[in-house]
Amino acid sequence: MDYSHCVDLLAKLHENSHGLPREARQANVSRLLQALGHPERELRGTLVVGTNGKGSTCAFAVSAVAATGARVGSMPSPHLQEPRERIRIDGVPVTRAEYAAAFAEVWQTIERHDLPVLPQGVFATTAAAHFRRAGVGLVVAEASIGGGRAAATELGLDVKVVTGIGLDHTRLLGDSLTRIAHAKIAAVRDGDHVVLGRLAPEATTAAEQVLRERTGLSVWRVDHEIHYTARAAGRGPGTLVDVTTPRAAHRELPCPLSGAHQHHNLAVAIAAVDAMAERGHIRDPDGERLRARLAATRWPGRLELVPDAHLDDWTGRVLLEGATNPQGTATVAPEILRHAHADGHSRPPVLVFAAMDDKDVSGMLAPLPSHWPLVLTRTGSHQAADTATLHSRLSPGRQGPCVTAEDPRSALHRAAELAGPGGLIVVLGSLRLVGETRTALDLRPE
Repeated sequence: MDYSHCVDLLAKLHENSHGLPREARQANVSRLLQALGHPERELRGTLVVGTNGKGSTCAFAVSAVAATGARVGSMPSPHLQEPRERIRIDGVPVTRAEYAAAFAEVWQTIERHDLPVLPQGVFATTAAAHFRRAGVGLVVAEASIGGGRAAATELGLDVKVVTGIGLDHTRLLGDSLTRIAHAKIAAVRDGDHVVLGRLAPEATTAAEQVLRERTGLSVWRVDHEIHYTARAAGRGPGTLVDVTTPRAAHRELPCPLSGAHQHHNLAVAIAAVDAMAERGHIRDPDGERLRARLAATRWPGRLELVPDAHLDDWTGRVLLEGATNPQGTATVAPEILRHAHADGHSRPPVLVFAAMDDKDVSGMLAPLPSHWPLVLTRTGSHQAADTATLHSRLSPGRQGPCVTAEDPRSALHRAAELAGPGGLIVVLGSLRLVGETRTALDLRPE
């Protein structure tokens, strides 16, 4: 089976992932792992759940674990451009051939044992199969939309991280912070070490209720057992963060990802790594190696600036941000505004926006100036909202011009016309939009 065939099969699986109840498909993940010879039993490490910040937290955690000298696998979710981005070793995506080999093992097992699973189940089991092939037993995994129902929970990783709880995917998880918190925290199993990020009071109450139902837990919470402070670096750009956990005090950790919210993500990631050391999964990281590894952390598609983007005869800046809910947009809005004011360009930035069909469009756009020109488009996802639906969900008070484009590539060209030479295009919304934009800009998966 070659890589293109894997991609085709995954696309068909996404389109046809209906019929069998989700609970049955979830149970089939466990059966599939059994049929594969239980590759998950060789794994130990961290599972990160939450509404926002999971990918960045995982990226920081991978850098920190690598500072101990250990090889570490990771499982980001979703991918931006290619499925192989979902399986990484020391932060680097596997090759197409490596992905195809592990995928073929899983797919043949699915067919042989008649075990239909959701796409997330295929992604999780393919990663586990590859890590066994590569001899990697240490993993930092990102849960998908759910918590307790996420396929990655079947891997049995005993350090659980909750980055935060917000209103998103309400059709699947519930329409309140309480219900969503219950769904996310349900990933915690008896005996786990739990790292809780900063939660709203309603989510905190729900989380504590779920945790009281578990036994043998160790729990570290931001602002209680975990503390952090951030300050500007003395020389050059960037921020330094001090993080203290019950295990160690880490000083002057560089935070190369933009936005004050990344200081929290870094602190939570460091706490998770200390929890892994507490459990004997890894050694304590050396301070200098830790700082060097963290300084090199990248996470594409999240406030990712392409400073010299080219589209035919247009050259300018493109800022990519995969904020998928109002909370996420509000969090990154200060950084987007900072980029907008960075060079004093005469024209306002132009927004390119696309989202899935269950999103709060007006809420996602509300934190940004309503006079900025807006280009609505649709990605190739079968769950994407069409441009007419997006337009119908705009705030009645929106002031700026709004146009539509049939796909992200044509949306970029329309935005370039509106932004003018040297202008700024802000690509905002679904991670699928970010991925298709990166491909249109000839950026390689990373």
